[in-house]
Amino acid sequence: MYMRNLLIVLAIFLAGTAYAQKPSKQSRYIEYQEYQVNKNYTDSLVACRERLDSLQAAEEALAEAGLSDGRFYKLFAPLTFYHSPARKALRLSEQGGTDEVGDEIDNTLLGVYLERPDLVVNSEDRLSKVGGVVNDIIAPIQQDVELTEQVAPEVEPADDTPEVDVVVTKPNFWTIKGDYFLQGLQSYISGNWYKGGESNYSVLGSITMEANYNNKQKVKWDNKLEMKLGFLTSKTDSIHRLKTSDDLLRLTSKLGLQATKKWYYTLQLLAYTQFWRGYKSNDYHVYSDIMSPFNLNISLGMDYNVEAWNKKLTGTIHLAPFAYNFKYVDRNWFGDVENFTTRYGLDLHKHTLHDFGSQFTVELKWAIADNLTYQTRMYGFTTFKRVEWEWENTFTFNFNKYISTKLFVYPRFDDSTVRDGHHGYFQFKEFMSIGFSYSF
Repeated sequence: MYMRNLLIVLAIFLAGTAYAQKPSKQSRYIEYQEYQVNKNYTDSLVACRERLDSLQAAEEALAEAGLSDGRFYKLFAPLTFYHSPARKALRLSEQGGTDEVGDEIDNTLLGVYLERPDLVVNSEDRLSKVGGVVNDIIAPIQQDVELTEQVAPEVEPADDTPEVDVVVTKPNFWTIKGDYFLQGLQSYISGNWYKGGESNYSVLGSITMEANYNNKQKVKWDNKLEMKLGFLTSKTDSIHRLKTSDDLLRLTSKLGLQATKKWYYTLQLLAYTQFWRGYKSNDYHVYSDIMSPFNLNISLGMDYNVEAWNKKLTGTIHLAPFAYNFKYVDRNWFGDVENFTTRYGLDLHKHTLHDFGSQFTVELKWAIADNLTYQTRMYGFTTFKRVEWEWENTFTFNFNKYISTKLFVYPRFDDSTVRDGHHGYFQFKEFMSIGFSYSF
């Protein structure tokens, strides 16, 4: 009894499951409708594509024959009901020859008439009353169009129009500037200063001129000529009524080829000597003279353009691993203690010295304030046997455009000279002056 009831329940459950899985008539009908709509849509696309292909083939055949059919306008003009599509569809047999283009156009129009009669806006009868329908356009009408050159109208100049001279100037890549001053000064010179001199009050004149070329592309050429000459008198000197306190004639020329934005491959020439003989107080001996010594330094390296603090700090740094230094002493002096040439590192009674080594030059200008500037020049040359180093520092305070005061501090080191018992190889020079100055 128990097993029979269990089998009955299981049979009812299976039947209900099967009934639930069997689709209803309504769902099958909906699926059929969706299938039929999709099929009709794809069939219409295929039929449209076939008609377009046949029309294109007919048009290409006419084009190869050099003709063009004008009846295609029916497909693009406002939809009109023509008699030809209906007459061809209702005739019982074929009449005359085949006209593929005409048949395809009529079949296309007939399909639109049947499917979308609401789009028809005109009829052939109405067009006949207006002027009739022309179906015999086989070749397009060609028009010979003559093109004429458009000429601007001539404008007669007014009688009062002034004549204008156009002047074209060549670009000027040169920059010329200079600095001049004539000042009285107080100076201190160490006893072993290599050009002689003594601490005193004196007058100093200086001229600095620059001519710089820069074509704003790759090449620049900087030239600077410095000339300084100062004289002094001293009560303690009973031999010389006039001696030099500062004496310099120096030319610096640099030819650069741009490597990067701020770096240049540079060939630098540095040549310097002096104008006047150099003496010490109460001493007849000449310690320096024009071309005694004369230094010429040629170096090959790279320059770095310095621009910092909103261009308040400007200048160049020249680094040259290859440098040639030529030193020349024109005169000889035979004294009791030393020879004139050995004072400048030359061999006894020799006039020239050739050295090879490396060199660097740093020239900077810092506008500390509107009326206070600091200029520095550091120069160094070494042959790895001897070292020559000097550092020029100039502080300038401008009271106005024409009056200024200067403080000049100049330490120097040269181990090719005779060693001094008090200062060693170091030399030092300093002066402070006030007077007239002018820059442009």
